[in-house]
Amino acid sequence: MLRILCLLLAVAITIPAFAQNKTYDSVLAKKLGADEYGMRHYVMAFLKACPNKTMDSAQKSQVLMAHLKNIGRLAKEGKLVVAGPFLDGGNLAGIYVFNVTTVEEARTLTETDPAVKAGMFDMELHPWYGSAAMMQIVDTHNKLQKYSLTD
Repeated sequence: MLRILCLLLAVAITIPAFAQNKTYDSVLAKKLGADEYGMRHYVMAFLKACPNKTMDSAQKSQVLMAHLKNIGRLAKEGKLVVAGPFLDGGNLAGIYVFNVTTVEEARTLTETDPAVKAGMFDMELHPWYGSAAMMQIVDTHNKLQKYSLTD
């Protein structure tokens, strides 16, 4: 009898794990390009620092401002989902998550970055599978951002 009760309890606990999510929003999933697991394809870029010794600090500041403006442009166009610097001062300077499905598309976008053109950064690109909810980051960020880095 105890074995039967344990078996029934195990089945009762396991069945909900395979049930469909009751809060599933098919309209939002479609809007964000989610698959049945709530995920989608992106390309992740790691920005690697490439010290350019020919630029003075004023030139570096100009290139970095142009770099930030390019980030803003790509985000407004819906091509860039996440961007930000690493804060440990290492060779790995930052990260991008591109809303594209191929490394080739991402490479084309990285070629528009003034800091990449100037030789300050090199991009390492990787296909990535992540939550489709990331597509809402730019809109949410704009609601939280009191000041702009580029204005």
